[in-house]
Amino acid sequence: MYEYRKDKRYFAQIAEGIKELGAQELSELGARDPGLEYGGIYFNAAKEALYRINYSARLASRILAPLATFKCRTPEQLYKKAKEINWADFISVKNTFAVFGNVSNSGITNSHYASLCLKDGIVDSFRETTGKRPDIDSRDPDLWLSVYIRNDTAVLSLDTSGGSLHRRGYRKDSVSAPMQETVAAAIIRYAQWSGEAPLYDPMCGSGTLLCEALMHYCRIPSGFSRARFGFEFLPDFDKLLWKKVKKEQDRQIRELPGGLISGSDVSPEAVEIARTNIRCLPHGEKIKLEALDFRESEGLRSGVIVTNPPYGIRTGDRGKLDGFYKALGDFLKRSCKGSTAYIYFGERDFIKRVGLKPAWRKPLKAGGLDGRLVKYEMF
Repeated sequence: MYEYRKDKRYFAQIAEGIKELGAQELSELGARDPGLEYGGIYFNAAKEALYRINYSARLASRILAPLATFKCRTPEQLYKKAKEINWADFISVKNTFAVFGNVSNSGITNSHYASLCLKDGIVDSFRETTGKRPDIDSRDPDLWLSVYIRNDTAVLSLDTSGGSLHRRGYRKDSVSAPMQETVAAAIIRYAQWSGEAPLYDPMCGSGTLLCEALMHYCRIPSGFSRARFGFEFLPDFDKLLWKKVKKEQDRQIRELPGGLISGSDVSPEAVEIARTNIRCLPHGEKIKLEALDFRESEGLRSGVIVTNPPYGIRTGDRGKLDGFYKALGDFLKRSCKGSTAYIYFGERDFIKRVGLKPAWRKPLKAGGLDGRLVKYEMF
């Protein structure tokens, strides 16, 4: 029997900077006994909660169902174990699959090589039993599988999400270096915004923060636009229960009041991209967007401001940004009295350029960046 069926224990991959938030969210969606581990969170869940978490979690990137755990010091041990598993429980030769790996402090030192060993074991297992093999599709496979090896202990898992959950489906186009959806969702959650005050992004780019704010307020499940999930390939998948969970989550979707969420950007092209992305979501047409330099904006009084200003990696020119960040601080002081701002700094050096005293700052690592989310209160 596969491990997840014995103990109903799963693993949520969640970025280091938002694991505590992720544990809270998992518990809200029905997970039990969440435990923070390297790279994510282990938790227990019944089938219903597993389906709900995959459909509605905003902070996790993948939910893995462990199939087997074993000592693994050599490629031969990994290959042998891969051949022992009855992969026909999950896919047929007509399906496609892909493997991703992660290794550390182990005899096998290369993650890509570990993935290849698992892939070869799966393919050879099918060849020996059927004479045929399923194809590999590294872009959009039917099934994702994972091999994780740490301290010479390997875990083979099935990705119940069916690909990274940060791909919500609304991003049809983007500006350079767009914010990852899970990071944007974390910012909205840190802001504790629930629609009691208007929300404004003065540098909205392709609209990721606005989309996540819309989904949060309207209770739109994060997987609302996904065509399929990996848990549908589990041998104990319950189709009727999944339909029930999806219907219950969709029933909670609510209208967006006009004027509650708005955004602007100095780039007309970015605003058009944001408009296209936002209108992929229910009620997205109620978000007000305009092409406008924030320095010319009326601002927002007694509201919530969330934004991800440009930084060196996004602009290629750090020298021009010192004055830009000072102008941002002046804008907040002058035009946003009574508001609270949550600003994500991809590079921490720019925090001091704003010229405002932070209420707090929190580490928020993602996409290779060691960024900070900073809260400012304008009295």
